[in-house]
Amino acid sequence: MNNNWYFHTEKLTVGYDGKPLIKDIEIHVRRGEILTLIGPNGGGKSTILKSITRQLKTIAGTVYLENETIQKLSGKALSQKMAVVLTERMQSDLMTCEDIVATGRYPYTGTLGLLTDEDRQKVHDAMEMVHALDLCDRDFKAISDGQRQRIMLARAICQEPEIIILDEPTSYLDIRHKLELLSILKKLVAQNQLAVIMSLHELDLAQKVSDQVLCVHGENDPQLCGTIDCYGTPEEVFTPDYIRRLYGITTGSYDPLFGCIEMERVHGTPEVFVIGGGGSAIPTCRRLQREGVPFATGVLHENDIDYEVAKALASVVISERAFEPVSEEKMQEACKILRSCGKVICCIDSFGTMNALNEKLREEAVRMGILC
Repeated sequence: MNNNWYFHTEKLTVGYDGKPLIKDIEIHVRRGEILTLIGPNGGGKSTILKSITRQLKTIAGTVYLENETIQKLSGKALSQKMAVVLTERMQSDLMTCEDIVATGRYPYTGTLGLLTDEDRQKVHDAMEMVHALDLCDRDFKAISDGQRQRIMLARAICQEPEIIILDEPTSYLDIRHKLELLSILKKLVAQNQLAVIMSLHELDLAQKVSDQVLCVHGENDPQLCGTIDCYGTPEEVFTPDYIRRLYGITTGSYDPLFGCIEMERVHGTPEVFVIGGGGSAIPTCRRLQREGVPFATGVLHENDIDYEVAKALASVVISERAFEPVSEEKMQEACKILRSCGKVICCIDSFGTMNALNEKLREEAVRMGILC
């Protein structure tokens, strides 16, 4: 047993009504780390989170918190160490948002559950941290789903745990609040040495915020049991081939450099030639794909940011090796395709030493009268 792990599981099997859904789950998390669960819908991520938080009875195996099985901990002792933010709705009749957050202090109050001034200050600070002070007196049932997410995070923060478990915490949040929530988690992890285990659907966010990633791949056949498909760092997990296999992607593509997906390319003979470089052509490439126009692009260096998007979306990409000047051969190849197109879009205003020959492509488009 590795004493460095704050939270870990051994040979854990989870499921419903005694029927295994995911088996052989081995999770290891230190304080000061974020572990993110990813995988297809219905694969078992939420089931794992419910099982490790005692919301759902495990089928086999053991869950440890600081080398002690969580089954041995009283509810109060567990609540002082672990905060849980799941997707189920709380019973919150006649409770304000401040009341909900204040329930995070109950593991520390006496039998009557009375809050001290110190407790109330912690409630205030937690709500301030998630930018929710304006919701204090609002009926919890009357606010939006995104606002509820922030209130439930404030409740978890107010609990002063050593580990937080969250199920899809960024669901329903707009981009501002997604970034704020994850920034808060990162701050808590760094300053308070919290451990965080959460599930995310947004691969770009998981790639950027996680220290470790656990990939859950359930089975479509109810007679079969799923497993943990991969467990590693974001650099190890987020590769195009692996993400395609994990999610069964058959159309479009996943780009690990951008941490995003691209739609399927438009196939066919190129109608437009795009001259770009340094990211200048990305909006044009995506616009042409949306409009259903097959296009070619070049000459792009293989370390150019435009190259990654063009490779996913363009019918034809003429490329040059990284750090090499555009060769006459590549320029002639591009020029031949350019002449067969009815339109040329040049996304750059100036040319440098490495792509100097690309300027001839623009000049040829001007000569032919097809430069837009």
